[in-house]
Amino acid sequence: MNPPELPDHAAYDLPGVAGPPSSASVTVRYWAGARAAAGTDSDLLPAGTVADVRAEAVRRHPDLAPVAPLCVVLVDGIAGAEGDPVNPGALVEFLPPFAGG
Repeated sequence: MNPPELPDHAAYDLPGVAGPPSSASVTVRYWAGARAAAGTDSDLLPAGTVADVRAEAVRRHPDLAPVAPLCVVLVDGIAGAEGDPVNPGALVEFLPPFAGG
């Protein structure tokens, strides 16, 4: 049986994201303060739960530790709870709180 087709995401064309993810990875985009703390715009990380992806992001980017718990995590555009699954091929976005008008 063949694995399911993975969705296309514009994030795959970003610098630092090498092609479509493997069958077990997700594309993670960091915004604003999360981007500054991570030191990168994006990563390919293993799929799992929202908590798993958050923990792996912090493991890879220790300066993200104070920011990551404050971030809303979107999974394919929908806010995810810590225990929600993040399926392979998903686009995950870390959105820290920000102010503006």
